[in-house]
Order: sequence, then structure tokens, then C-alpha cells
Amino acid sequence: MMGKGMISISKVKITTDLQEAKVFLSMFQIDDQEKVMADIEAKNWEVRKELGARIRNSVRRIPTLKFYIDDTLDYVDRIEEVLKRVRKDDEGEE
Repeated sequence: MMGKGMISISKVKITTDLQEAKVFLSMFQIDDQEKVMADIEAKNWEVRKELGARIRNSVRRIPTLKFYIDDTLDYVDRIEEVLKRVRKDDEGEE
């Protein structure tokens, strides 16, 4: 499915009524993130079932899970790349 990459949960946002949980996934060295997301969505009910088994005594309803790709690290990398170019250009002007 994902080869040598790594997937981690970077953040979970739960609605105030505990009906829905937005799960943000960070993917490291995953080439086809869309395929991995499709695979995770296909197993959504299994994940929700396992979650229910673990928290069923704590909540009345198991929240609906929605998965999203967390692209924060990609965004940080792009900003760092731009800053490197700016520094390099500044050094060339002096």
C-alpha cells in the first residue's frame, strides 16, 4: 500500500456535539497520497469500529470519521525553499 513511507495522525478536530471527527494525516515519503487516502477511506468503517470498541464506555455515539491530508510540512518546506532563494539572491547582490 505505502511502501517505506510513514503516516501519522497530526491533528484531530471534533465537533462540539462529538458527532464528527476530522482526522488530519501527515504523510512522509508517500508517493501516491491520493491512493493511500482512498485506501484509508475504504477502511473507514473498520477504523470507526475499532475506535468504538476502545471508547464505547466513554461516549454515547461513535463520531463519524473524515480523513484529510495535512500538508503543513509541505507548506513549511516551500516557505523554507523560498527563504533560501531570497537569502541567496541577497548574497549575490552584495
